[in-house]
Amino acid sequence: MFSNRFIFYNIPLLAWAIFILILCSTPGNKIPHISWLELLSFDKFVHAIVFFILNVLYIRSLKNITLLQKTMVSFVCISYGGLLEILQSVLFVKRSGDVLDFIANSFGVILAFFLFKKIKERFSFLF
Repeated sequence: MFSNRFIFYNIPLLAWAIFILILCSTPGNKIPHISWLELLSFDKFVHAIVFFILNVLYIRSLKNITLLQKTMVSFVCISYGGLLEILQSVLFVKRSGDVLDFIANSFGVILAFFLFKKIKERFSFLF
């Protein structure tokens, strides 16, 4: 039914996107609160890393991707981050959307956009 290529390249992407959705929809009171991590802006770092990985997995899922496709994929990832922040503001319980979280999400996506070639060279066995 599905080719091995489809499973190898798309299942991790879909699983990661669902994982992000679960993280972002988890009620705020269920998330551990560690005050010293807030001093280091750990939350923003996590947002950037999570969306960095999402964009790498998405770009990786397309074979022979062009610059335009890579740009569109990155736009989709940034939009997903924005949508989740909006959902945190209006739908998810005990969550609040944050512009700085959206900026961190977008930063991770943009970083992945520019570093993808180096990542692909370094971890060629995954591509």
